[in-house]
Amino acid sequence: MRDRRLGYRIPFSTILTSFIRDRPVRALAEDLSDTGVRLCAVSARAPAPGTMMAIEIELPGQAETIWAKGEVCYRKGDDLASGIGVRFIAMAQLHARQLRDFCIESRRDQLGGLLARIRGATA
Repeated sequence: MRDRRLGYRIPFSTILTSFIRDRPVRALAEDLSDTGVRLCAVSARAPAPGTMMAIEIELPGQAETIWAKGEVCYRKGDDLASGIGVRFIAMAQLHARQLRDFCIESRRDQLGGLLARIRGATA
């Protein structure tokens, strides 16, 4: 199966608020990139693919929340919860830069930790 993602996803777990047709829907973010986010939401409230949504994301260490417009590209669920893939389609330039920098730094930290474990295992 071909990977449709445009950016490298980093582990990112937080509760966020999305707005679908001006109604708030709380969801759990599971991973994040500068091009999209994977969410988990209650199945009864989870939007279908093609649905547009606004997303408010609070990044650790950032004073300002990030707002993005996204499109649901994927939904897979059961009776309780649904996994939702959202691609960002619009975002303020400042927010896009903050998100990109956060993802780069998080990936650098993640890879640095992995490298340290590898070095420790070979010593």
